[in-house]
Amino acid sequence: MAKKYWLPRTDSAKRDWLNAFAGELGNHAPTVGVTAAEVAAVQADAAFFDYLMGAQQAFGNAAQQWTSYKNKARNGTGTSMGPMPAAPTLGTPPAAIAPGIFTRITKLVVRIKAHPGYTESIGQALDIIGAEQVVDPAAMKPNLATTLQAGHPAIGWEKGDADALEIWVDRGSGTFVSLAIDTVPDYLDTYPLPAPGQTALWRYKAIYRIGDEQVGQWSDVVSQAVTG
Repeated sequence: MAKKYWLPRTDSAKRDWLNAFAGELGNHAPTVGVTAAEVAAVQADAAFFDYLMGAQQAFGNAAQQWTSYKNKARNGTGTSMGPMPAAPTLGTPPAAIAPGIFTRITKLVVRIKAHPGYTESIGQALDIIGAEQVVDPAAMKPNLATTLQAGHPAIGWEKGDADALEIWVDRGSGTFVSLAIDTVPDYLDTYPLPAPGQTALWRYKAIYRIGDEQVGQWSDVVSQAVTG
């Protein structure tokens, strides 16, 4: 039976995996020929990537808050703007590392698996054995999530075993129309925003494609409010 690739696809899942791998590697390093210096390097990579992911999330949240504050200044009502959004607090960054974290990690995992001391139990402990994969196209169903990027909806999705995602949108008419066929997650909807001061609710649904055919089930409908 085929196995999925052991390294997760998304950056957030990679972050969790790398933190766990870095924490466990030292317990098996001598057995699979990994030096203490290499363990320390993996831990430094994990700390740096974890910091970057946290910073990206903090700045993304801040961008949404500043956009809302700017929109209030431009078109809001009342007598007070209220306090400005706070700048992100990131803490002290860890030591810098060389580019190519997951290129290095992939090469290390290949080396570990080829070592005479490697066993399946070590692979399970390090989470470098992919799960058994049974692909049933009829059961495939996208899981959508929306965020705002510069005021425009970004539709998050995972590719999995599909070739592409077919996305449909309803911009308030009550009818879904075809929006795009996206082959690389995620998708940014750059359709013009409503008139200044106006808000609209855009709804999205999607279905996977393999080759030229729709497969599986339509996603649940997700909604995103947009403001001009």
